[in-house]
Amino acid sequence: MNKTIFVAACVLGLLAVVLGAFGAHGLQQLVEAKSVASFETGVRYQMYHACLLFVLGLLPGVTERIKRIVFYLVIGGVALFSFSIYLLAINSLFDFDFKVIAFITPIGGALLIAAWAILGISIYKSK
Repeated sequence: MNKTIFVAACVLGLLAVVLGAFGAHGLQQLVEAKSVASFETGVRYQMYHACLLFVLGLLPGVTERIKRIVFYLVIGGVALFSFSIYLLAINSLFDFDFKVIAFITPIGGALLIAAWAILGISIYKSK
């Protein structure tokens, strides 16, 4: 499981750097400053959670079951939270109105909160 966690952390981190560079250098000419700021929020939270996955893979005393649960919550949370923010930020560039998916952003946030809570409780309860 640790190898999967580390690979996922690398992929999320790599994508965060690429998307962050796009947001900083390419997106500013395409959308409003408010949208760029939202996009950057998605990138920031994606990178935070890439780092969390690295830590998760290194943590001793956390069971494989808890690692698996936290891993899936983080992946699902980033997919729903950050990627919905990316789509909402570039909404004005498409004919499709991505605002119809805005309800998934807080669901993604709740998954990320759950991941942190489960990990924290697991660490607290460990001997």
